[in-house]
Amino acid sequence: MSRDGLPRLADLARARMSRRGLLGAAALGGVGLATGGAAVALQTPAAHLGEQSDTSMHHAMASVGDIRPGGFDPTAYLTDFDYGKVSTLPTGRTLREYYIVAEDREIEVAPGVFFAAWTYNGQVPGPTLRATEGDKVRVHFTNKGLHPHTIHFHGIHGATADGAFEQVSPGGTYTYDFDAEPFGLQLYHCHAVPLKKHIHKGLYGAFIIDPRQGRPPAHELVMIMNAFDTNFDDDNEVYAVNSVAFHYQKHPIRIRQNELVRVYLGNITEFDLVNSLHIHGNFFKLFRTGTDLERFEWTDIVTMGQGERAVLEFSYKHTGPFMFHAHQSEFAELGWMGIFQVEPALNA
Repeated sequence: MSRDGLPRLADLARARMSRRGLLGAAALGGVGLATGGAAVALQTPAAHLGEQSDTSMHHAMASVGDIRPGGFDPTAYLTDFDYGKVSTLPTGRTLREYYIVAEDREIEVAPGVFFAAWTYNGQVPGPTLRATEGDKVRVHFTNKGLHPHTIHFHGIHGATADGAFEQVSPGGTYTYDFDAEPFGLQLYHCHAVPLKKHIHKGLYGAFIIDPRQGRPPAHELVMIMNAFDTNFDDDNEVYAVNSVAFHYQKHPIRIRQNELVRVYLGNITEFDLVNSLHIHGNFFKLFRTGTDLERFEWTDIVTMGQGERAVLEFSYKHTGPFMFHAHQSEFAELGWMGIFQVEPALNA
């Protein structure tokens, strides 16, 4: 220990935080968030001195309050849709142009827990792109990061828009041009190698393609299940939906009684074979990939491999707080849990 009581770098290098070690801190954090947020000491600090661009845990004490001001806001992300710059082609079709920049940026995934991310537009997940089936999509990509990157879009498109081979070097640009099809919830992510690192570091986002006829009006939310390996052992220590552990526990998602809620749910978790979502006190209609408007499962839990996604629709009959979380209990205790706060219907 140093004179001020903080660990020396040599000590930190040896004290690689275990997943189980952080579990205790995260569990304490969950209690703190649920009860208003007292300060909690993280007793097992960690650091990694191997990669020049990577820093992770550089704290000895953290608050279980909010992440730093000006950081990524998971509440805003839920309903922040990027419809692109819209114009009309000579053929009468709608053209949507998006501008995405890859850049290295440190993000805060829990109070006092920092992660050296690779981001699209400075955030993890990247912006939620949204178009309508049949639109012409044009994505202008600039790589301001320190490593080659791409954007691979799930969906139907030509080879030159696939993002598997046209790697963009640092400082380079590339334009992806394709039609928006099929309708449903798609993902986009970097496809540079090593693939697991480029995805895990944060280069991913949701791409919603609405059906031409639209969907019934609803309170729409985007939830991307993800996780972070903060000590570089290929094992996640922090789990979340939309990146910030326990955020929706401290800041419940407010919905109305009997209101139709539509969740665009995707799993991009690296290092774990599956992730899941379970909601309390209710069932939901589960539309796999969102590409069918009629056939659905009726359930209260969905389990997904990496890259899977679904559209969930539900409404709450009863008011009050209802928990939602991963049904891998350890994931929930490491940050992947939240609360729907169901308020009385406006006409009640």
